[in-house]
Amino acid sequence: MTDGEERTLADEIIARARRHAREVVDGSDLAVDLESLEWTVSPRARRRAGRCRWRADREMATIVLARRAYERYDWSTFAGVVRHELVHAWEFQRFGESDHGDRFRERAAALEAPRYCEPFTEPRYVLRCLAVDCDWRATRHRASKPVRSPEQYRCGSCGDAYAVEHTDSGRTWKTASGYGGTKAALGDEW
Repeated sequence: MTDGEERTLADEIIARARRHAREVVDGSDLAVDLESLEWTVSPRARRRAGRCRWRADREMATIVLARRAYERYDWSTFAGVVRHELVHAWEFQRFGESDHGDRFRERAAALEAPRYCEPFTEPRYVLRCLAVDCDWRATRHRASKPVRSPEQYRCGSCGDAYAVEHTDSGRTWKTASGYGGTKAALGDEW
C-alpha cells in the first residue's frame, strides 16, 4: 500500500488469512508451499465460504475466500475455513488432486479444520418432499434445474415428488410452468 490508498475489506481478509496460514504451516507438519499459493476474495459467493482451485499447468493453488462469510462468521470460524482450504492446497501441491476423502479428513482433523463449512447465507429456495412420511429437504441458492423443473427430479430420500419454495415470498411450485408463473408474478421481488 502506498500513502493515501485505503485498505479494502478484501485486503484485510487476505492479510488475516495469510498470517493465519503462516501460523498454521509453521506450527504443524502441513507442508504447504505458501510461495505457490495465491489468495483472492469473492464478493459474490453465497454457498461456499472458501474454495481452492488448482492450476496444474502453473503448479499454483488459489484460495478463494467469500467476503460474506468473513462478514458473518466470527474469526475462529473463518480461520477454520482458511485451514480447510490449506488442506486442499496441500493435497493439490503434493498429489495434484484434492477431495474430502480419508486423507483430507485426517489432515483437517489434525488442524481442527471443519470438513464442511456451516451456511453463512439463507438459501433462496427450499425443496421439500411431498410424501407425508418423509421429512427430506434440500436448499439451493441458485435457480438450478431441480428448482426450475422439479417434476423431472425426485426426493433424495424416498424418491417421491417434491415442491420448491421461494423463501422470500413463501410461494411454492411443483412444475416448470409453476416456476415460470411464480417468477413472473413476483417480478422485481424475485
